[in-house]
Amino acid sequence: MGYKSVALLLVGLLLGCAGGIYGIGLVNTFPILEDYLPDNYKSQLDDLSQQYQDLSSLHEATLGEVEKLQEQYDALDQENQDLQDELSALSGEHQTLMEVYNETLVRYESLLMQYEILTGTSPLTPKPPSTDTLRRDFAWVYDGKTWTMSLHIPQYLYDFYSNRTRIPTDDYSVYVTHPYDDEYLTNITERFEEIVSDEGYNGREEVELVVAFIQSLPYTSDSVTTSFDEYPRYPIETLVDGGGDCEDTSILASSLLDHMGYGVVLVNLPEHFGVGVDIDSYGSYYLYEEVKYYYVETTGEGWELGQLPNEYIGESAVIYPIIPLPVCTLSWTASTLRHKLTLAADIQNVGNAEATGIKVYVGIEGKEGLVYRSAESDFLDLEVGEETTVVLQLTTPYNKLVRIVVYILDPWGNVMEESFSEWFDTD
Repeated sequence: MGYKSVALLLVGLLLGCAGGIYGIGLVNTFPILEDYLPDNYKSQLDDLSQQYQDLSSLHEATLGEVEKLQEQYDALDQENQDLQDELSALSGEHQTLMEVYNETLVRYESLLMQYEILTGTSPLTPKPPSTDTLRRDFAWVYDGKTWTMSLHIPQYLYDFYSNRTRIPTDDYSVYVTHPYDDEYLTNITERFEEIVSDEGYNGREEVELVVAFIQSLPYTSDSVTTSFDEYPRYPIETLVDGGGDCEDTSILASSLLDHMGYGVVLVNLPEHFGVGVDIDSYGSYYLYEEVKYYYVETTGEGWELGQLPNEYIGESAVIYPIIPLPVCTLSWTASTLRHKLTLAADIQNVGNAEATGIKVYVGIEGKEGLVYRSAESDFLDLEVGEETTVVLQLTTPYNKLVRIVVYILDPWGNVMEESFSEWFDTD
């Protein structure tokens, strides 16, 4: 083996086994080997040792940076976890607030409907009511004199009432007690009161003056003036339309007399309507809650207080006091599955007063009034304009010819509204 081979072998041993020395400092070679190593070996070895030390320092510095980054990552990860927890809490709070919002929205819409019923205009509508008026001139005879009156009726007031859906009830007091026309009707009654003051009329003569005005209005049939056989008009409609049938003029008369402070009732005779007024008079009267209400005929001129047309003498009558009332409409759907009937009833209060303590009754009725099954809802309260849905379930009898009957009952069990299905056979 030559000297160069020995030198290379020693270099390999030094590189392979003395790595730890490089990490500590520059390598010192034995003097005997210096003659066999390349001239620049020591310099190159020192350079490599220096590079190693530099890389070691860089490695340690990098590890320090990695540890700092790890700490930052851990902090951000914890912050993210905290935010996730906060997000979950906010999501729960948001769900709760949405439920409250939905309930509030339903309540708001109900109150808005009540507002519109009472005022005839929406608070959200920026357009003001029309200032246009409808002029109507009236002339009538009383006490041997001819009286005249010119009215300028607001267009928006007439439009409001003429666009209202007719209320499904025979108690026409709901057309008298609606409050939106109170202010205008008071203006009319003040004109009558001026005449009474100027002429020195007493209470009975004041009523006769108003009745003479009502009787002077032309009689018009609903089927002629509208597309309906029965179309009760609000007082403003009758004034603008220039007349009406017996229920229209009775509604107008009772409204005016009620605004003037008289006790008034509506009298529902067979296929006819009239008015009863609490006044000291004579002739035909109707006793209601121990008060005598003398009959007033509102169609045709010349009828005196207490004078009842011959065809109605001895006939029974239904008396309706002039008080705000709830009126509940009813619509429903039903389905059967495996002898179980499910009925969903929609109820709305379209009257002028709150409906309290009402119930929905459903029954499965056979021939001759036999009730096989029945169910009732809990007591309900409905504000003016409010509506709700009631769901009731009951089992159907086997192999029977039946029909479904649905009632709205007042707090005393009286039927306010009723509806019946067609007859059908059960399985």
